[in-house]
Amino acid sequence: MNQTRILSTRNLVLIGMLGSLSAVLMLFKFPLPFAPAFYTVDFSEVPVLIGAFALGPITGILIEFVKVLINFVLNGTYTAGIGEFANFLSGAILVFTAASIYTRKKTKTSAIIGLFTATIVMSIASCFINYFITLPAYFTLCGYNWDMILGMVPKGNSLVTGQMTFLLLAVLPFNIVKCGLSSLITLLLYKPLSPIIKGQFR
Repeated sequence: MNQTRILSTRNLVLIGMLGSLSAVLMLFKFPLPFAPAFYTVDFSEVPVLIGAFALGPITGILIEFVKVLINFVLNGTYTAGIGEFANFLSGAILVFTAASIYTRKKTKTSAIIGLFTATIVMSIASCFINYFITLPAYFTLCGYNWDMILGMVPKGNSLVTGQMTFLLLAVLPFNIVKCGLSSLITLLLYKPLSPIIKGQFR
């Protein structure tokens, strides 16, 4: 898909619509019992993944950007923009990986492989993003430190005792669950919705 096609009027409308829907879905979120409460699961990546599958990985990244931008404008930020940046970066990795694999051969098997691969890649990448970017930024701008972060881990996850176990036993499984649920819903919804998004519905 070349730049002209990506920025066509119809695609810009779809990017805006899917990004807006994703921003709305960001409002409905819930924590997981083994991770700190500031890590929450939502299904805002589902419209982004569907759009990326239908229109290509670059368009998916644009939808992700619109999602984060709309949420930032409407709801502001409690994290000095750090959480929004991390959300965009991790979401972009997820949708670009999944859509890049799927668009090479558009079959159900390819979609499953793409979503599975993207879930693993994004979950591992999130550990690095948290360790090298997100958490250090929180420490610098918001006054947090590792002891405070570790203190937010639910008591039921007693195996988290330090930085490495936090990444491996809280951040990693959290993202696997979050991306896995979004991937599953995407698989269920994409086939009936893709003709409408592609303008082939009769």
